[in-house]
Amino acid sequence: MTSTFAAEFTMTIDGLPVAGTSWIDVTNPADETVLAQAPDCSPEQLEAAVAAARTAFPAWSATEYTERQKVLHEMADAIEADIEPLRRLLAREAGKTLDDARGEILGLAYWLRGISELRLPETVNEDSPERRSVTRHAPLGVVGAIVPWNYPLGQIGFKLAPALLAGNTVVLKPSPFTPLATLRLGELLRGVVPPGVVNVVSGGDSLGPWMTSHPGIDKISFTGSTVTGRKVMAGAAGSLKRVTLELGGNDPAIVLADIDVPTVAEKLFWGAFGHNGQVCLAAKRVYIHSDVYEPLKRALAAHAATVRTGNGVTEDVRLGPLQNRAQYERVLDLIRDCEDHGYPVLTGGLPADGKGYFVRPTIIDNPPEHARIVREEQFGPVLPLMRFDDIEDAITRANAGDFGLGASVWSADTDAALAVARRLEAGTVWINEIQHLTPQVTFGGLKASGIGSENGIEGLLAFTAPQTITVTPGRP
Repeated sequence: MTSTFAAEFTMTIDGLPVAGTSWIDVTNPADETVLAQAPDCSPEQLEAAVAAARTAFPAWSATEYTERQKVLHEMADAIEADIEPLRRLLAREAGKTLDDARGEILGLAYWLRGISELRLPETVNEDSPERRSVTRHAPLGVVGAIVPWNYPLGQIGFKLAPALLAGNTVVLKPSPFTPLATLRLGELLRGVVPPGVVNVVSGGDSLGPWMTSHPGIDKISFTGSTVTGRKVMAGAAGSLKRVTLELGGNDPAIVLADIDVPTVAEKLFWGAFGHNGQVCLAAKRVYIHSDVYEPLKRALAAHAATVRTGNGVTEDVRLGPLQNRAQYERVLDLIRDCEDHGYPVLTGGLPADGKGYFVRPTIIDNPPEHARIVREEQFGPVLPLMRFDDIEDAITRANAGDFGLGASVWSADTDAALAVARRLEAGTVWINEIQHLTPQVTFGGLKASGIGSENGIEGLLAFTAPQTITVTPGRP
């Protein structure tokens, strides 16, 4: 089948290019054509990648910490030097605008540098004439890093940077929907990191389960859906490998009555609809005090009318297509459900027929709490707005459900917002902003939104095991 990119994409195993013995098609979500073909990693090729990582581990883990920090900076430099071709590739396969793709790539470089500044602690438990006891943090070995299709490169920084800094080696697997930019990243890093330290493999639906059950992989760091996360955890159980799981969310936003409507409307709009809502920490349901419900819903709908949806590589487009057909069909199904039940649609709605997975920003006016669009994570450009009069009722509704990833509170009264934030069941709660993350700040979910932490010192420690060494003076 004819593809846009003539160059062959290769995996990186032990620092060398490795072609596929079979291939998977990668689709451009803007026009549903085949962009390119990516290698479909075989079991034998995965074995080679794991073996290369295990072979490289002793030397890499023994490398001075300062040298590992330096390598992370060199990785960031290599990425930034290739940003123009990389962003064009990422925009096409992920359905992003060129500006968003550039921001994601720069974010990866920023994460590599930011994580490199963290230090692994050592704790002196006892220092007496009888003994000296110190707890240090040792690398685990080989890390299997599995990244999602919504931020193919951005999520790599959450995994690759701390894993390498802690002294581990890595086998990295992108989503089969978006493998191309990650494969190119593997090529860029071949001359930066020692052979075997970073291996990049791509493949279809079988590759993830092979990795999670592989006895030569010591930890899986996975970002994706809760359904798949449960399968990852089950696969890892056989070898008792450690897991970090960053899973789904149905993040609530609570808007109090004292807000400035125009300011909050714009921030909330992009907090919900940025990258078409295909963000784990997007505002996915908004509870608005009745005093400001009508003006805020009008402002959100008006803002939606100004946003151009189209092919992300086209000038002035702010929102591209949804990334893949399965997600597109899921979003359409949720919109149909809203229309079938008579929930008012303020803006957007079902798209016209045509090529590409395009859906305009769609806002649903005050659906009931039992509606699917409220209970389920849409992961797309459909946002339900709900009224409340009593803050106790809003908190109860916001905490309902299985997820607990993120949340936000919007108010001119910081103390009042803090009082609400402390009662929300979410791993991260923002006040008067949303989705702000840094390499230095821990991020993780509660309930069905995940296990473990990423970023910050807790995220770095998640790629290590504590080891206590006790020294008693020897006899002469």
